[in-house]
Amino acid sequence: MASRDPEKNNYYPTQQTTRTTTGYQIDDNRQWTSWLVPIIVVANVAVFIALMFINNCPKNNLGFGNCLPKFLGRLSFQPLRQNPLLGPSPNTLIKMGALQWDRVVYQHQGWRLITCIWLHAGLIHLFANMLSLVLIGIRLEQQFGFVRIGVLYLVSGIGGSVLSSLFLRETVSVGASGALFGLLGAMLSELLTNWTIYSNKVAALLTLVVMIVINLAVGILPHVDNFAHLGGFITGFLLGFVLLLRPRFGWRERHQLPEHLRVKSKFLPYQLVLFVIALAVLIAGYTVGMIMLFKGKDGNDHCKWCHYLSCVPSSRWKC
Repeated sequence: MASRDPEKNNYYPTQQTTRTTTGYQIDDNRQWTSWLVPIIVVANVAVFIALMFINNCPKNNLGFGNCLPKFLGRLSFQPLRQNPLLGPSPNTLIKMGALQWDRVVYQHQGWRLITCIWLHAGLIHLFANMLSLVLIGIRLEQQFGFVRIGVLYLVSGIGGSVLSSLFLRETVSVGASGALFGLLGAMLSELLTNWTIYSNKVAALLTLVVMIVINLAVGILPHVDNFAHLGGFITGFLLGFVLLLRPRFGWRERHQLPEHLRVKSKFLPYQLVLFVIALAVLIAGYTVGMIMLFKGKDGNDHCKWCHYLSCVPSSRWKC
């Protein structure tokens, strides 16, 4: 059972949304109220409670030890020998919609690409993911609204599921961290595509890149689905160029000037170029990935070294 290790860092690069120039100030500090991210958190917690209720450890425990803690009754966790993350059994996760390659391909259960995003392997897994979602998602939703962040979250999560299915055929995978890495990837592309409106650009970029590298590096440990992380990150990175564009510096104010002084284009040329390229690559990647998945192709046949992206063997563990 491979759980998707969550984004653990709470850093968000500082954005200077109120910019000053010679003689006047431009206010781009428009914010939405964040309600989608809290709803997602509540939904994940509710699903986990339902998962534990259906798991019913006292009735279905198969001799791995005592359910923990006993006073929780049917909500108690599986023995630590079976699930050290304080959660249900693998069978219950599969029953509730965990990602499993053969069921997606041969039993036509493509819906597992979505349902696995809402399941977690244990209480520890759930807490870490939801904490990360609050720290990252609320800020993004306040800046870009629930529609764009909702699309980012869901599409990135599916992208992580697709890449995971193509390369990890023997595991049961659950977790929202593919979607969370999508938000992280979108943060990076948002910084790049809106480069001109940021102060301390290099510091923000370096900090964000270091954070991304550290979190992806954690994925090379065993029992962590790093392909879900990578798939979500790549999807979110591309979507950021499409969904998170900001108008060029001073566009709103200059648009109110006399017509001969107005800035005609709302976005800079490089933003539009990145938009087109990212959208084309995203559509092509999604199409190829889905075709390969539902034709039963093994991604490892086309990339002999890619398995090291999810687990690097060492003297302390085996993959």
